[in-house]
Amino acid sequence: MAAQSTLRGRAAQALGIRAGELAPAACGFAFFFFLFCGYFMLRPIRETMGIQAGVDQLQWLFTATFVAMLAVVPLFGWLSARVPRATLVTWVYAVFALTMAGFAVLLHLRPGSVWAARTFYVWLSVFNLFVVSIAWSLMADVFRMDSAKRLFALIAAGASAGGLSGPLLGGLLAGVLGPAGLLLLSALLLTATLPLKRWLLRWRAANREDTAPDDMARPIEGAVLAGISRIFQSPYLMGISLLVILLATLSTFLYMEQARLVAHAFPDTAQRIRVFSTLDFAVQALSLLSQVFITGRVAARLGLRFLLTAVPLAVAAGFLVLAAYPVFGVLAAAMVLRRVGEYALIKPGREMLFTAVPPEDKYKTKNVIDTVVYRAGDAASGWVKAGVDMLGYGAALIALLGTACALGAAAVGYGLGKRADARKPVDY
Repeated sequence: MAAQSTLRGRAAQALGIRAGELAPAACGFAFFFFLFCGYFMLRPIRETMGIQAGVDQLQWLFTATFVAMLAVVPLFGWLSARVPRATLVTWVYAVFALTMAGFAVLLHLRPGSVWAARTFYVWLSVFNLFVVSIAWSLMADVFRMDSAKRLFALIAAGASAGGLSGPLLGGLLAGVLGPAGLLLLSALLLTATLPLKRWLLRWRAANREDTAPDDMARPIEGAVLAGISRIFQSPYLMGISLLVILLATLSTFLYMEQARLVAHAFPDTAQRIRVFSTLDFAVQALSLLSQVFITGRVAARLGLRFLLTAVPLAVAAGFLVLAAYPVFGVLAAAMVLRRVGEYALIKPGREMLFTAVPPEDKYKTKNVIDTVVYRAGDAASGWVKAGVDMLGYGAALIALLGTACALGAAAVGYGLGKRADARKPVDY
């Protein structure tokens, strides 16, 4: 027992956490590993189908995803007002697993259909944001801010590990299972998170003295669309929403330019899948190393203001280089920089912001911000990108617009991080 205690202490010290936090950190890591392994098996298929549906149609797919989010959010609000908080994740994930099985049948019956490709693209975009948002809502409910600063980067490392394993597993099994089989396997991985959720809630009940024993047994209070109205009641939540829109704009500009350059440089579908898989592997490997060994220590020492500011400033510099040298190599480097920074610094930091808000905002408002607000930024910036392309200014003007958005994101992130580091109460 003494040897085990010493081993746990050394492991915790190496990771920059406390010995008693190893088990919940490992459970959260596994939760996100299963979630992202299943998603990243399907991501190269989605990107390929996005090109199959037409690169010049991507802005329509972004708009369709936004409309789908608008339809899903009221359903989630209705469900959360009737289902106990402890089982909300179970209900949501069960619905998505069943829908995933339905898409497996559709892609098996209509493998070459453009409309099937477009529908799958929109659905997977909704699935990704929604299930990840709910997962982080759960983590914000389980952990307090002081624990979150130490643990959220390690928990997010599970997402990166899953992001590494998913493309490899998908590449190995694609020929055997096909898209439909990969969808069914992803559904199994999604349901594998549910026993981990139950363990985390038991740990919360045993270690959180600041909450009522039965608070997880009650549904979330508030109206169906309360998540939308509460954003406009709080400068804090409006600030988070603005940050999300600016970051989504950066992502969309780079994503659409990437699709255009890949479609031009790699005419073969198999080549495109390999390019997307290689970029995903590089991003997840670098993110994993940063999350395990760097992010938690940086958050504890430099605070959230650094997590939410450093990456936008770096991306602004990357956009300036892209404006001068608009080629695929520079674009790929900027894309990797943004995504690694998103996973390693911004994502854990942004999720920490929600540990300070009430349960209604942890689930309903956070879900609206992560889905509707995010996809609204996607859709709007997608049309801006399409308009700039029609004017014929190319990557240079988009890069300059991206620089302005990145600097704006850095300013908003600094303000939010400063408030969180000072532990000021959320204003309503």
